[in-house]
Amino acid sequence: MGRERPLIAAYIVTNKPFGTLYTGVTSNLYQRVHQHRTGAFPGFTKEHGLKRLVWFEPFELMTSAIRREKSLKRYLRAWKINLIERENPDWDDLSLEWDRAPVWKHGPTDE
Repeated sequence: MGRERPLIAAYIVTNKPFGTLYTGVTSNLYQRVHQHRTGAFPGFTKEHGLKRLVWFEPFELMTSAIRREKSLKRYLRAWKINLIERENPDWDDLSLEWDRAPVWKHGPTDE
């Protein structure tokens, strides 16, 4: 996934696998995850160290993302965990890939 333009998304961040979960919505996922990582704003996510992006769903429209976030907030905790584990069973921080340089499997040849 590139960073060409802001990414509208509903998302879930946590502090560790099976830890505290926070469900949110944003018009710019890249910026918002950075804010979570740096603790840019006081509040729940900063107090609980919620910096690991474990699930997100992109949307074309903010209204659709808000609707999804409201739905997720009504989910039982077990349902949210199931949602995360279905796509991210190791609870990896999905945002770490955004900051890594591409890895070339086949480099240039000396021909």
